[in-house]
Amino acid sequence: MTTVTSARVLDHPARDEIRLEGVLHALADPMRMKVVRELAAVPHELSCSDFDLPVTKSTTTHHFRVLRESGVIRQVYRGTAKMNGLRRDELEALFPGLLDVVLTAAGSEADRLGGV
Repeated sequence: MTTVTSARVLDHPARDEIRLEGVLHALADPMRMKVVRELAAVPHELSCSDFDLPVTKSTTTHHFRVLRESGVIRQVYRGTAKMNGLRRDELEALFPGLLDVVLTAAGSEADRLGGV
């Protein structure tokens, strides 16, 4: 018997497909770094609407797509909400210490620049 599901599934790279240059590219943008910092600060997933980015909705969608396609975040639909979670364990296994160093540096920079 074939089961038909109507769930929307988003493509994500498998762990072994995640590349350092893609992760670094994704983290290089200030809006994407803001998203990653907010995800790293909570122990649960956040919906796209939980983020207050000073850009248009289409630009926000683009930033989330870059983060997802690079392997930095995982996105899943829960009802009508698109939920976002940091792929911390997978990134740590591939690039030990990278995410923590980048998050620490981004926090220091935000403090230095007045909370940017």
